[in-house]
Amino acid sequence: MDKVDPKVDEAIETLNMKDGPTRRRLIRGTGLVSATAAASALLAACGSSSSSGAAAKATAGSFPSTPAWQFYFVNHVTTNTFFVPTQYGYSDAAALLHLPTPKWTGSTNSIAAQMVSAINAAVAAKASGIATTLIDSTSFTTPVANAMSAGIPVVSYNADGTITKGVPDIGTNRLAYVGQALYVSGQQLGHKIQSLVTKPGHVVIFIATPGTANIQPRYDGANAVLSPLGYTVSEIATGAATGVELGAMKAYLLGNKSVKGAFAVDGGSTSFLGQALSETGLTGLPNGGFDTEPLTLSNVKSGATDFTIYQDPYLQGFLPVLYLYLYNISGGTLSPSDTDTGLSFITKSNVSEYDIASRYQGSTTAQKYIPRPSGAISAPIATTSS
Repeated sequence: MDKVDPKVDEAIETLNMKDGPTRRRLIRGTGLVSATAAASALLAACGSSSSSGAAAKATAGSFPSTPAWQFYFVNHVTTNTFFVPTQYGYSDAAALLHLPTPKWTGSTNSIAAQMVSAINAAVAAKASGIATTLIDSTSFTTPVANAMSAGIPVVSYNADGTITKGVPDIGTNRLAYVGQALYVSGQQLGHKIQSLVTKPGHVVIFIATPGTANIQPRYDGANAVLSPLGYTVSEIATGAATGVELGAMKAYLLGNKSVKGAFAVDGGSTSFLGQALSETGLTGLPNGGFDTEPLTLSNVKSGATDFTIYQDPYLQGFLPVLYLYLYNISGGTLSPSDTDTGLSFITKSNVSEYDIASRYQGSTTAQKYIPRPSGAISAPIATTSS
């Protein structure tokens, strides 16, 4: 065999060349100015390509080290169980983005003045972003404006100011709203009540805090559907604290046993519907409401409650963190848009999809992957209004 130049041999070994024209030409130098020079060039090119590839792999999809942006969530009922998955949502988003866990603050009893103080405190602490529930259209105009003027991005979630006939009356200069279109969800509730109480009569709709923008639009939407059809609709307050809701509901039901249906527009009141009806001798009365508190899901599963409407509280925590992060990292060029977190009816036929040990529903702290169910996927009802 002809003697092979060491550089040529190195190139053949390094590049793992199979037998072919290039390998044979390198060995014999046929058609090449210098087989040694060609081999050296190949090795150099290989090294350069490998290095640039490694560099690309190391940097692709990774950002420079970002500041530890501290976000604040200012809520109206901080101890309400509805917002447990919301807190998991923002914690998970922060962990994925390598950010500190957002601070959870606000009011326990839907007191706007306490929320305003919490927003002002976040501004004074130089928060990197604020997410808040706008439970009315006037109280938050000034504090949100002050935050935005100080360069602090603000988004709303769960409630977005007073809504009349599906049109938000935005009194605050927030960047975007993440949540359900509440008036339209109330209309859907009204249509569901009509399907269960087929003959117009007296129905009650329980509401934790009448007048607040997170739930009043739901009552208004339902009433707008039912009243023109001849239904008598009573709006009964149950209180912001879950500890008093059951008593308020039972007191009303005991005095109005001729009622044809009992419904609710907030998660706490909905969760007590089954028990309230059972303890007042009205078991079997058409009933339903909103959200996925574990007790509500249990009642739907047993048949004690006919339905509940889902609005995805986990996303109402996760998405604001993602939006505030993108706003900060892009220098304000990626401004968030309003996001409808949807509307799905949960009944006995599909409750198994939700009644699981899930961090996303707030029923467990475990961070785990949950395989999606097999079979056809049902899209939620769009709640964006035209």
